[in-house]
Amino acid sequence: MDSWVNSAEILGSDLPLELSGTGNRRALLMDALREAVRSGRLAPGTRLPPYRSLAADLGLARNTVADAYAELVAEGWLAARQGSGTRVAERAAPVTPVHRPRTPERAARPVHDLVQGQPDPSVFPRTAWLASARRALAAAPDDAFGPGDPHGRPELRRALAGYLARVRGVRASPERIVLCSGAAHGLRLLAEVVGGPWAAEEYGLPFHRELLASHGVGTRPLGVDADGARVDGLTRRDRAVLLTPAHQFPTGGPLHPARRAAVVDWARATGGLVVEDDYDGEFRYDRQPVGAVQGLDPEHVVLVGSVSKSLSPALRIGWMVLPQRLVAPVVAAKGEREQFSSATEQLTLADFVESGAYDRQVRRMRQRHRRRRDQLVAALHARAPHVRVTGIAAGLHAVLELPPGTERSAVRAAAWQGLAVEGLGDYLHPGAEHRTAAASLVPHRDGLVVGYATPAESAYPEALGALCRSLPPVSPSPAPAPPQPPAAP
Repeated sequence: MDSWVNSAEILGSDLPLELSGTGNRRALLMDALREAVRSGRLAPGTRLPPYRSLAADLGLARNTVADAYAELVAEGWLAARQGSGTRVAERAAPVTPVHRPRTPERAARPVHDLVQGQPDPSVFPRTAWLASARRALAAAPDDAFGPGDPHGRPELRRALAGYLARVRGVRASPERIVLCSGAAHGLRLLAEVVGGPWAAEEYGLPFHRELLASHGVGTRPLGVDADGARVDGLTRRDRAVLLTPAHQFPTGGPLHPARRAAVVDWARATGGLVVEDDYDGEFRYDRQPVGAVQGLDPEHVVLVGSVSKSLSPALRIGWMVLPQRLVAPVVAAKGEREQFSSATEQLTLADFVESGAYDRQVRRMRQRHRRRRDQLVAALHARAPHVRVTGIAAGLHAVLELPPGTERSAVRAAAWQGLAVEGLGDYLHPGAEHRTAAASLVPHRDGLVVGYATPAESAYPEALGALCRSLPPVSPSPAPAPPQPPAAP
């Protein structure tokens, strides 16, 4: 038998490499491959991914990877055979044994990432973005290169006003839009201007609660059920409420129409503010996107959005659509000059939106995410049919409901599989835990929050395999309850 086939580990395109440092990308890739062989991560005979696949995963040009492979073959690190691909040479270098702890609690660097919140960075539309940057810079007025207006560039505010009206049902003029460096920056500014306390959904980003607390704004939890936040729990003492109405984060599902009307009625009656985190409203798969609550009452609702899910969190561009009375205070809190978001990137995004490239990218990502979601659902149906998956009508993540008491063990099992994933309990408001314990209510459910957008295309099937291997087995059916004695008269 051919020794190549007999001894080789057959790799897919998922080859975890870190190209650290700056400089020539081909040289960095060659250094990373040499180190992988020296350390024993790539054993002699291991077949490497095709250069096209590795180039796509690493965001490199195909010729860069092909040239690196060819040079390492010439150096003796790799070997190539017709019909057998490129492999680690049998005597490429002495292999240093890799020390592995006997009982690791969690892999130092996960092989697969199913943590929610970030799109696959390899699908950023580089060519279209570069074309918009060239057009924007060529047409930019001279004042774009001076001290920035804290409102943000008027070109982008005009583009966003039209886009948000068309796609999200937002009622806004460019004068009501203030640009910021992302949703978190917007919340900081609103906390400073509005003050506290705020109400917030009992499931949500801990980072947002901590951010508000760092600015002196405490939050108290509102219950969440299948119809979204229980807005009937709002009081006159609440200065604002933070909601994710289009797709409750992270449990999934839109805010019920009756509750949308009720939260607007609360704001009108009390002078409170509804802060609408529209973090992924464009990504709905089984029906048309749900319009923004802001459209019901622009004077009592702030819509906060960004491009972190649709394009990339690296751009650091977000926006607030504000009631008229808050525009001046928010701009004053931001400062006399734009300090947070590049004017040239704002101009580029304005062209990207106006040219239709943003719509095309959203449609492309919607199709990709829907396909990823369907793969997740199919894998669970085939390998873990006892696990119910929810929150899948929209967004970039789903929730896997688990038997009570199994969430933390499932997260640990995932870590053993080299998989990064988070438990649903990680998003629960601490006040909700205390309320449940004090009131002897039904405990909050166990689950995993699975982000399906981040992995590279070639790595996703193996990530799903690791996820399914991490899930608890079918729970035995509970024994029937013993008959109860009749109640005493």
